[in-house]
Amino acid sequence: MTVKIAPSILSADFARLGEEVRAVDAAGADYIHIDVMDGHFVPNLTFGPPVIRALRPHTKKTFDVHLMIVPAQPFLKDYADAGADIITVHAEADVHLDRSLQVIRSLGKKAGVSLNPATPVGILEHILDRLDLVLVMSVNPGFGGQGFIESQVDKIRRVRDMVGRRPIEIEVDGGVSPETAARCAEAGAGVLVAGSAVFRTPDYAGNIAAIRDAAR
Repeated sequence: MTVKIAPSILSADFARLGEEVRAVDAAGADYIHIDVMDGHFVPNLTFGPPVIRALRPHTKKTFDVHLMIVPAQPFLKDYADAGADIITVHAEADVHLDRSLQVIRSLGKKAGVSLNPATPVGILEHILDRLDLVLVMSVNPGFGGQGFIESQVDKIRRVRDMVGRRPIEIEVDGGVSPETAARCAEAGAGVLVAGSAVFRTPDYAGNIAAIRDAAR
């Protein structure tokens, strides 16, 4: 399986976001990962639907929109209309997680759920048939540049076992680099989100290739 790389524009130059999206597209990104933070669910503020809508013409790559907001359900249509292709919500974001996933799919988008480092994998048991993606957070959400939490490698394996043969992608976000990519991929991850590791130098193509090669 070829691992997909999803550069997180949280680490991009915000003054040049359109250019940055075009640059990582040309550099070999499979998805564009967009971290939406509300200052409540996580202690930071980032992008809203207007920014996503403005970025949409800059690439045809999949917009992988990760909602770190609470509640999420009232805003799902806004992100779908703005150009999201995958919409991922946190398990804790809404009282009725199953309903949120149904809404995402009813909007014609792929539905994902994100598990924080302390969120148990058992929460997936009764929603697997609603999912297109499971995002395992290998850092606590809210900030870029954090260190990889090793205990999440076992969680990736457990998610992989639960998913089985279902067509559900397993994504990992947090501390992904050439040094950690192999462990994530071996455990079952098929999509790796990387922020600092992609944008740390101007050689985006080389940085993406290094993560992809390590994951092989």
